[in-house]
Amino acid sequence: MRANTAMKFRLHPDRMQAERLTSWSHTSRAVWNIALAQRIWAYRSAQRKAVRAVAQCAELTEARREHAWLRDLPAQCAQQVLQQLDAAYDNFWNPAHPARFPQFKKKSHRQKITFPGQAVRVHKVSRRMAQVKLPKIGWVRFRLSRPINGTVRNATVSRDGLGWHVTFGIHMPELEQPPVNTGMPIGVDVGIACSVFVSNEHHERQRPDTIVEDEQNRLRGLEQRKARQLTYAKKHNGGKYSNRLRKTIGQIAALKARQARRRADWNHKLTTDLTKNHGMIAVEDLKVRNMLRSAKGTIELPGANVAQKSGLNRRIADQGWHQIRRQLEYKTRRHGGVLVVVAAPGSSQTCNECGVRDPKSRHGCGRLFACTACGHTEHADRNAAHIILDRALCTAGWAGPAGSGSTRPQSTRSPQKGRGTLTGSRMREPTSSVTAT
Repeated sequence: MRANTAMKFRLHPDRMQAERLTSWSHTSRAVWNIALAQRIWAYRSAQRKAVRAVAQCAELTEARREHAWLRDLPAQCAQQVLQQLDAAYDNFWNPAHPARFPQFKKKSHRQKITFPGQAVRVHKVSRRMAQVKLPKIGWVRFRLSRPINGTVRNATVSRDGLGWHVTFGIHMPELEQPPVNTGMPIGVDVGIACSVFVSNEHHERQRPDTIVEDEQNRLRGLEQRKARQLTYAKKHNGGKYSNRLRKTIGQIAALKARQARRRADWNHKLTTDLTKNHGMIAVEDLKVRNMLRSAKGTIELPGANVAQKSGLNRRIADQGWHQIRRQLEYKTRRHGGVLVVVAAPGSSQTCNECGVRDPKSRHGCGRLFACTACGHTEHADRNAAHIILDRALCTAGWAGPAGSGSTRPQSTRSPQKGRGTLTGSRMREPTSSVTAT
């Protein structure tokens, strides 16, 4: 019985609890780095040995007898780190998974500690407050912003620029009759100037700025202050961070965390609305990681327009295209829909009326699409959304709603004429669960 959903809440530990959680997070990072180094060394040795968590857990038990700092961390948490390292290796060797080789974690890496479900207990205190019992710490209060329905499979305590949080992995029973979404199919085009354009709508969905002008000025000032303090630390303190520098880094992290929350909030509202009202959603297969690569090149072959490419990378990352696609993947399954991913090349240069692809139909980076073959004019992003939908309908062989009488051939090619759109467009079983008073 695995967790199939997650719920995140704001955690309110006291000073002593926060200090111990911070210490445990650094210990968990050390366990990860040591275990990863051991696996790399064993694989590069003459025996080419592959080490897994089962063997390392036995060595972990011996190491806990010798080192007090390692013994302070609950044994279940250290075992969870080794299980996560196993999962990272499995994802790396899986050709269908885009994960890279596991990396060593720096001290500035995200602080987190994972507990198995049988090691924690959740107790509701009031309508808006609850508490979770953690090993060696006791009860810690958190804000109950929504009810926890299901069985707690695991709990992860993490910290970002705005404080501590607890995330519960919840197993919710599957419905006997899975829902079937009969809403009209749509194509979704994501961009920068226009955040999202849906094929059955006449206006774009523009996301508000995740950081306002005053916050941008403050962030710029904090980054300049950080650069000065780093230079001073390297010259006079041997690279050791001062308390003022750590305070500046914390203020920058708080602004970045608030920006990320606003982005995730808008994306969640967008994807929830789309998956609830549409049976099929088509998106482009964008390689965001490749699109974010730097253009600076090497010393021998320096890149061109490096500053412009850096600005473009920041704007792409701020839109959260991968986050939108990831949310659509699991929300379409939850609401009975289907997500179809189509090839991206040429979607912004192909006319959705005549099917002719011509780069000259897009004048620069403007928002107007003017076909050079048939003269059709339309908003460029709306035209691209229709092309994405057409490709998805042909790829999936969509036959339309029951009784419509319309059928489409199963083909991987985009239609050459007309839109063809439809009318209307690993853990053990837990011993505890949530209790309420």
